[in-house]
Amino acid sequence: MTTKKLTELSMLTAASLIVFIVELRFPDILPIPGIKLGLANIFTVYAVYRFRAKEVSLMVLTRVILGAIFCSNLSALIYSLSGAMLCLAGMIPLHRLIPEKYLWLCSIIGAMLHNTGQILAATAIMGSLAVLPFYPILLTAGCIAGAFTGICAQLILRRKLKTDKE
Repeated sequence: MTTKKLTELSMLTAASLIVFIVELRFPDILPIPGIKLGLANIFTVYAVYRFRAKEVSLMVLTRVILGAIFCSNLSALIYSLSGAMLCLAGMIPLHRLIPEKYLWLCSIIGAMLHNTGQILAATAIMGSLAVLPFYPILLTAGCIAGAFTGICAQLILRRKLKTDKE
């Protein structure tokens, strides 16, 4: 890995971590656990289209672990990690099928996979299906948030590609 690539990935990780921590300070949008904008995922979606799978995975893993440590919420690590890894498992192969101009679509699918991973983790931890009624609500919120973060990532990617050509 080149120094330039390592620096860019480090900056993306730091920026996503800062946005993640700031977003935790926002009041909850709805009184349902797990619903948030997921603004840190702007950097993840961008990275999926700019870097190799291993590099993106390391970036996301670093953000999730450091986010849990910095926020002193290690129990949330299980939910974040399961959501993030399932999201990446879907988005990384999808980015080969979905062109950059439809990056927002890949982001929506990634958000839905993230919510699915969180629900699966909650079901496993609780040993109960009691969380399943929240799933359609989480998917709806995930689609909206995924569209927003995807559009933001698409605009950033378009700008980055334009400046790289100049």
